[in-house]
Order: sequence, then C-alpha cells, then structure tokens
Amino acid sequence: MSRFPQSTVLGYPRIGPRRELKRALESYWDGRTGRAELDRVGAALRADTWRRLDELGLAALPSNTFSLYDQVLDTAVLLGAVPERYRDAADPYFAMARGTEGLAPLRMTKWFDTNYHYIVPEVGPETVFKLDAAKPLAELRQARELGFETRPVVIGPVTFLLLSADPAAALDRLDDVLACYEELLGALAAEGVAWVQLDEPALVADRTPDELAAVRTAYERLAGVAARPALFVASYFGHLGEALPVLAATAVEAIGVDLVNGAPDGLAALAGKTVVAGVVSGREVWRTAPERAAHALRTVAQHAGQVVVSTSCSLLHVPYDLRDEPDLDPELTARLAFAEQKVAEVVELARTGFEGPEPVERAAPSARPEPVERRSPYEVRAAAQAAHLRLPVLPITTIGSFPQTGELRQARAALAAGTLAAGDYERLVEAEIERVVRLQERLGLDVLVHGEPERNDMVQYFAEHLDGFAVTRNGWVQSYGSRCTKPPILHGDVARPEPITVRWARHARSLTGKPVKGMLTGPVTIVAWSFVRDDLPLREVTFQVADAVREEVRDLEAAGLSIIQVDEPALRELLPLRRAGQAGYLEWAVAAYRRATSGAGDSTQIHTHLCYSDAGEILAAIDGLDADVTTIESARSGARILDAVGSFGRGLGPGVYDIHSPRVPSGAEVEELLRRTLAALPAERVWVNPDCGLKTRTYEQVEAALANVAAATGRLRAELTSGNAR
Repeated sequence: MSRFPQSTVLGYPRIGPRRELKRALESYWDGRTGRAELDRVGAALRADTWRRLDELGLAALPSNTFSLYDQVLDTAVLLGAVPERYRDAADPYFAMARGTEGLAPLRMTKWFDTNYHYIVPEVGPETVFKLDAAKPLAELRQARELGFETRPVVIGPVTFLLLSADPAAALDRLDDVLACYEELLGALAAEGVAWVQLDEPALVADRTPDELAAVRTAYERLAGVAARPALFVASYFGHLGEALPVLAATAVEAIGVDLVNGAPDGLAALAGKTVVAGVVSGREVWRTAPERAAHALRTVAQHAGQVVVSTSCSLLHVPYDLRDEPDLDPELTARLAFAEQKVAEVVELARTGFEGPEPVERAAPSARPEPVERRSPYEVRAAAQAAHLRLPVLPITTIGSFPQTGELRQARAALAAGTLAAGDYERLVEAEIERVVRLQERLGLDVLVHGEPERNDMVQYFAEHLDGFAVTRNGWVQSYGSRCTKPPILHGDVARPEPITVRWARHARSLTGKPVKGMLTGPVTIVAWSFVRDDLPLREVTFQVADAVREEVRDLEAAGLSIIQVDEPALRELLPLRRAGQAGYLEWAVAAYRRATSGAGDSTQIHTHLCYSDAGEILAAIDGLDADVTTIESARSGARILDAVGSFGRGLGPGVYDIHSPRVPSGAEVEELLRRTLAALPAERVWVNPDCGLKTRTYEQVEAALANVAAATGRLRAELTSGNAR
C-alpha cells in the first residue's frame, strides 16, 4: 500500500469561479448549444481545478468530485440504478434531474444539514444494478493527461442506499450494490489507482444495529477484494460515534473524521490506521485557528498510524476565492477564508508538522433566555380572519416570487454599477409588480403576491438591508444543478435600520382589490443560509434576526397587509443529525419564529412555507410555529407529506406544482393531487399552491402551469359546492 500524501481536500467547488458551468448547463438545456460544448466547459473547469490545487501545494488531488448536476445522481448512474421510465429519454441523466414534458423528475431533498440539494435515488427489488464506470475513469484519465495522479471519489455503498427513497428496502440490495463496487475497485486497480475515496456521511447520524451491520458487511467485503486501491472511507458533518469502531475493525486503510463538527472521541479504535483529519472547515468562511487545528492533529496523532491534514468536508459549500471580493471591509476580510484560502491553510498545517501552542479556551457565552411568545388561540384568529378576508374554499396562491427576467437582473446590475438612476430602476420594478398582479388576477388566483422583482435572493436581499451582514460580489455557492446562491456573511449584531419590503408591498396592494401577501424570510432561514459568526451561540444570533423580522411584520400590518408570509424552508435543514440535539434545537427555532410573528393581530393571517427537506419528520414543530397557514412542498415528492398531516390543525397547502422542473403539470395531475389532499384534510383548511417560488421558471411555463392549477381548483370547488366531491 502506498502511503497517503500529507495533505488533501475532500472535494472542491465545481460550478466555476464565474458560474461557467451554470451558463453552459442552461445553454444546453435551452437548446442553444450541444452536448459537446457542455462537456468542453466541464473538462476545462476540472483541469483548472487540478492545476490550481497543485499550484497551491496540495499533495493529494481528488477526482470525480465534478458533476453536471449532483454527485448522488452520478452514483445512481454509476451503479446502473436508472429507473426504467427514464431509459428511453433523450438524455436520461437530466430527465431524472429535471424531468421532461411527459415525465416527472426524481425527488429532490437536502444533503444532510446543508443547503445543497441532492436527487433521491429509487432503489427497489426490481432495480438492476450494472456498473458504468465511464465517468470516474474518464476524469482519472483526463487528469493523467495533464500530469496529475488523482484519487477518485465516490459516494459509499451504505450512504447511497440510506439516501434512497426507501432506505429500509434499499439495504436489502446491499449485496448486489457491493458487487458493483467490487467491480469498480478492480477497474481502478487495473488503471493503477493507489487510493479511492468512498464517502459515508450517513454514518455520522444515529444508525440502527442493522445499519451498522451493513457497514461491517460492506467494508469487510470491499477490503477483501484481492486487487484494489487502498480504501479511504470519508465521513463528515459530525462524529462517527457508534460507527467508528465498526468501521475501524475492518481492513480499510484510511478513515476520515470531521474534527470541526465532531468531537475527537473513541480515537483509540484508529490505532494503526491512516486518519484523514478534517481540521479546516469546509462549510464556513472563517479562518482556521491554527492553534486549535494543531491541537486536534496532535490528539489524533497519539492514536493513528498516520495523520493527513484535510478539510472537514468538501469545499463545495464555500465560495471559490476571497481575492474576488474587493468590496469587503479589510477588517472582515482578515477573518475570512474561501475555498482557495482553505486549501492554503491545509497545506500550511501539513507543512508545520502540527506545531503550535495549546489553544486558549474561551468561555462560552451563556444563552439568553427567550420567552415563548403566543398569539390568540388559532380558533379565535381563524374566525377573525375568515370574517375579514372572505376567501373562497380552496384559496389559490403562490409562494412569493415570479420569474426573474433578464431585464430585471440587468437593471439591478446597472443600478449597482451606477449606470441606472434609482428612480428609473424603481419605475421598472413597479411596472413588473403590476405585470405580476394583472397576471394573477387574469388567472383567477385568490391571494396575490407582488412577485419580488426587487429581490436578488430571499436571504441576500434582507442581508443587504440589515446591520451586521456583509454581502459578496462573487461568493457563489451551488445549491442544486445550475442554481447558485451568494450566502451573506453575518459577522456582527443584527438590527433593522428602516423598513425593507413595505414600499413594494404597499404598491402591489394599491393595484388590486384582492388580498396581497407581504413576503418575508424567517429568522432561522436567514441564519441557515448565511455564513454565521462563531462567537455567539446560533440561538442568540437567530433571536437577533427574529427581532428585525418582527419589526418588519408590524410595519407591513400597519401598511394594510392582512396576510404576511414568513418563510422557514430551512427549519428542517438545521435539525441536528443526531437525535440527542434535536429537541433543544426545535425548541429555540420555534420560539424564534414565534418571536418574529407573534406581534401580528388576530385578523392578520400569518403564512409560512417549507420545501425540499423532508418536513414530515418535524411536523409537530411546524405545527408549533403557530402559523395560520403552512404551504409545503409535496408535488415533487409524490405527496408523501399527506400521510402525516391528518392531525395538522391549521391551514395547509401541500404543493400541486413542482417548480424545480421545467415541465408544466397537466390539469389532471393537479386535480389528482388536490383530491388526495382533500382525502387527508377537510376542505376548509386546504390551500392550493406550487411547491416553491417561481423565480427560476419562465413566464410561459408559469402562466401555463397556474392556468392548469386554477382550472383544476375550479372543478373541485364546483363539486364541493354541489356536494359531489369524491
């Protein structure tokens, strides 16, 4: 076995420093360019990454971390786990990711406790596994042609099965999946590969005895392959806990441990192993404290046969390069490190040989007690709102955003550059709001939105108007496929200097006699989708944001908005991966939301929204938010949420339109989803809405889809009125 080089990273951003992959993907999807051009851009991005990592002095370079859409989807293709219905599509890969006109895509959900989304594999008794190693082998060979030896990275077999749509049933297929991994190891050995990385982040969550037995079976079997590369099993996002001794008892040569998000416990089990020590955070943008990292490395070195310096997880979750941010305050810049700077930190820690003083432990600030604030009982509010709003049965609304046109994006850029006057920009936004309002009126929607044309992003927009935040120029991070966000940097105390959304909401309200929703992002989501200061408890930071949102709720209400939506799509996302920490988190997260919304009067209807994060697992906490109406993703996931909502005692809108696919749902599809919803909930509590906001779609797609939604709703309303609803 060759010795593992002294420094590495578990993965690197892949969307491109200037979002080159995003543009290539969207050009390919729109038919403006062919597959050859998309592949050319991908090859160029991979080559640039390997060259730069080598220039920075990184000793071991990963490959197969690049993806045209998602690494879990790539693994499904690698194993041949392509459902039969996609095999005849013109491009099965993107059909699974995005759907086609006549074919819905696979489900999508959050990657553990991050804002990255993965495509959920379907694995069942009928799945025929067959290795297709073309992608990892092609990337390996490309790197070699450039002069680089790389370590292929693949999602491990246990994590792949546990992330599938039905993990219990999927684990029954472990033997068949392992046969593909054995074949893959043989193919890599034939190529002369020294090391392969198998990612098993699912092992940092609580695992059952049967799941731990699957870990043992998998790695005893893979380690027993006669001709294979050395095995590096990587974990991240927490500590391995009970999985550590199970994994360490097998003959795998190296184990990766996250020492940023997990305590270095049970390290004695790693005696003789190579330990890839994740001491540089792959998820946050703060510089690594060298004394803390060195201390962690020394602790591991007391037990391990060899210690390799690495990131805690893939650098997929941070922007590329801090040098691209000349607008940031120099004092803040001095505290930051993006992907390139983190690679430099890894290299430097490996070079210094873990030397350094012992860290000085700072006292953790005590958490400030926050009272749980309550509005009047729901029954009282519901009666007041019904009398005030007079909405029809099955009211139709949307989640908030409408398509962001190229003209809007160009206008925002021109405003920022000083080439467009503020007054001209504001008139453009007002005209777009009127367009959105008139479209909703024409389609027959019941509760309207202003479409958010002034907003670049549902978190960044608020960060730009709150004290304590900084925003970046090029700090893009991939969320899914071609979708990227620029997480703000929350570095100081949060305050709201002036109203943020009131002007635009008031303008929309002046254009129509129908109710208009005020649209806000909730405190948990603003915190979850930002890079957050590490000198205060997350709970306390979230309550600071909640106070700012509370002020905005009051001002919207004072401006005459009778419906205010405060979105919390990240509520499930921040849930700790282990059960021991979940109840405490949910308690303060719910309290923060209530703090933000409890100042509203009884006749003001508070909505919230959640999406793409297995919300059914925390339905009791969602109920605890005490929102009057909850809209929630359902169409993309096959309406699974309906199995759990029978006891939900407030208004609920399970989505009937998957907005993350370009396909337009037929009226029959929408009607079927609504009938399923009415079988689970009384009609007086059911709302009709898409899964999520519409900003990523085109107006042509949105108008066609919402017309089908309105028509299907109209048919069911007629049945309910006549008493014939099935």
